[in-house]
Amino acid sequence: MTGPSGLRARALAAWRIGVMMARSGLLRPGPPHRVARQLNALRRWGTLMGGTVVSSAGRDPGWTAIVDDDGELTYAELDERTDRLAAALGALGSPSRVAVLCRNHRGMVQSLVACSKLGADLVMLNTGMSTAQLLDVVRGQRVEVVIADPEFGEFLDAVPEGVRVVTAYGPDSDMERLIAGAAGARIRPPARAGRTIVLSSGTTGTPKGADRHSRPGMTPLASILSRIPFRVRERVLIEAPLFHTWGYAMLQAAVPLRATIVLRRRFDPERTLRAVAETGATALIVVPVMLQRVLELPGEVRGRYDTSTLRITAASGSALPGALATAYMDAFGDHLYNLYGSTEASWVSIATPADLRACPDTAGTPPPGTRLAILDERGEPVPPGTTGRIFAANELLFAGYTGGETKEMRDGLMSLGDVGHLDERGRLFVRGRDDDMIVSGGENVFPSAVEEVLAVLPEVREVAVVGAPDPDFGQRLVAYVVRNPDTELDAGAVREHVRSRLARFAVPRDVHFVDELPRNATGKIVRARLAPAAQDDPA
Repeated sequence: MTGPSGLRARALAAWRIGVMMARSGLLRPGPPHRVARQLNALRRWGTLMGGTVVSSAGRDPGWTAIVDDDGELTYAELDERTDRLAAALGALGSPSRVAVLCRNHRGMVQSLVACSKLGADLVMLNTGMSTAQLLDVVRGQRVEVVIADPEFGEFLDAVPEGVRVVTAYGPDSDMERLIAGAAGARIRPPARAGRTIVLSSGTTGTPKGADRHSRPGMTPLASILSRIPFRVRERVLIEAPLFHTWGYAMLQAAVPLRATIVLRRRFDPERTLRAVAETGATALIVVPVMLQRVLELPGEVRGRYDTSTLRITAASGSALPGALATAYMDAFGDHLYNLYGSTEASWVSIATPADLRACPDTAGTPPPGTRLAILDERGEPVPPGTTGRIFAANELLFAGYTGGETKEMRDGLMSLGDVGHLDERGRLFVRGRDDDMIVSGGENVFPSAVEEVLAVLPEVREVAVVGAPDPDFGQRLVAYVVRNPDTELDAGAVREHVRSRLARFAVPRDVHFVDELPRNATGKIVRARLAPAAQDDPA
């Protein structure tokens, strides 16, 4: 039985959701017949991806849903096309598990919506994975249908016998033929909601599948709206990959807001600015390295494009360096938001522009409905300012890995695998993975602290610090530095800069200058591919 405190908590949560919905414009009155269609769709379909498309089409059928390299689709067209695609996929044998390997375009969105309408489990394949990794996932996840862009031909040719292949990009694709061949198809809500399986980064070996059970309700959207002022009919340019938790979450937030979703198959920094100017985008969804690439454009190139319509830039997927946050806001205005989370927990903290101006390297504070704690090795909370392991809990926690593995839990809170601290105001600061800490001569060093110090040097384009075995100190610090064009910087200057700002044991013993840092498809640095430098590279 629910006690008074439980009832109060539920009432408060409902009140908060209502406030967020009203602020975004979702509760704004509209034509009665369209509001009726919208509410009826939500009643029948619920608030999962398929249901939000049906309800948005009922309320705003003629509003543009997608703008991509092939043109525009309205919400009514998206609803009808995904009905047809769901019916056509069902005719292939009612697959219970579908894998999708697509870049950001309408085919990817249609695949996600159609699988939701069909009730099929969805496996989100990473475009940066090798053919061998992709095949391991298809076999391990017992996939029955693969939907993929034709560019991944080597993988498609090797798909195991018995797995159906549907190409998803271009006017002659299998997807277009399936949609055209199912004209007039209408489907009913599925008996069960399909699960979404998002893969871990998978920088080595076979990635793990995180089982993201579909959860109805508006709480996830309300938690975003509590920090980021998205509105109905937003024009959202999503550059972050849709196969990743971050890009997919923003797509899920955009559809119920009846947003116009702008997509480009491949990221190009100048093309991003052009897309903002041409579409009047009001929100930009990125991973941090994309902001870095935009800032690296010459000033005269950036000046060609009017980006004044932007009022939200939201970054997640990897660490946002403080220097990058400040530089971006100085160049484009104070509308940058930094979200921290994981594949297993979605977002657990959000930094607003005010947070980032006050503390550029903060990950912000937890939104309503999220609990966050910093614990020591015994599982006890640590005081503000003390570094410990980050644990969190919210309604978005995954159900476990599909292979049966789990994450460590403490008092209902899940380990995120990172270390960090809270300040006196409850703002979170992430210092890195709990297994990234370098112990040199008995002293603990977090690579991110050294990277932040080096990132402010005008000669440094980007930097990564890792640990390497050392016979005398156990480990030594190795810095990999990418210099900005036409600048000079040597190993001695790098060491001196760190020495003047951090403790002596944080000074890199080796400094290696490289042309670029290895990154995966979501922009994360793949540290395992940074071979320890044997000596300084002064060139």
